[in-house]
Amino acid sequence: MDTVLKATGLGKMYGGFAALRSMDLTLPKGEIIGLLGPNGSGKTTFLKLCAGLLTPTTGTLEICGKPVGAESKALVSYLPDRTYLSNRQKIREQLDYFQDFYSDFDRNRAEYMLRDLGISLECRFGTLSKGNREKVQLVLVMSRRAKLYLLDEPIGGVDPAARDYILRTILNNYDPEATVLISTHLIADVEPVLHGYLFLHQGQIVGAGRVKQVREETGKSLDELFREVFRCLPNY
Repeated sequence: MDTVLKATGLGKMYGGFAALRSMDLTLPKGEIIGLLGPNGSGKTTFLKLCAGLLTPTTGTLEICGKPVGAESKALVSYLPDRTYLSNRQKIREQLDYFQDFYSDFDRNRAEYMLRDLGISLECRFGTLSKGNREKVQLVLVMSRRAKLYLLDEPIGGVDPAARDYILRTILNNYDPEATVLISTHLIADVEPVLHGYLFLHQGQIVGAGRVKQVREETGKSLDELFREVFRCLPNY
């Protein structure tokens, strides 16, 4: 199947507030796509819906043709914007946890990347720097053989060198049969690894396309296009 994700009329309400409104979207396999928008635009809500952590208020959502639920969760590898890993655990124990919990976890790949980073498996997670904690979390997520990777602000709050490593890890370790969806507001940093983009504003898609076409047809960077589009939108 060439379609990894399909949303039809997708909406999510929190009380009287619409976090997402009537989203229609189809994402193909083999792509790295930026989910781009300011804080409060609905990016995290959308990723949580895809991961099966929230239930849609309206519409439908499918992952590889399966409605979001127990079956689809096995196909999705999700990196939240806040860690759920224990500071007291050693990195080896976290690898054990992922290996026990996820049948598609490639431990050899994870250990190789951690050695490449110079991170000992005997270190406790809480003793690492913020940048190294971010890297460990990404290594764990990207070491699964998933069909859809959902990365919520994977480069937020880390130094430029850590950002470069994280983006190289994403680019070099995702399965070409899978799709990576990266949520961020640091557009200039992620632009070099993206194939496509989605602009999200107040819970609605206000722009989508191919990054290469933006450069070829407009002569602008994706970051420049984003600023131009959002400058014309209300309440921005």
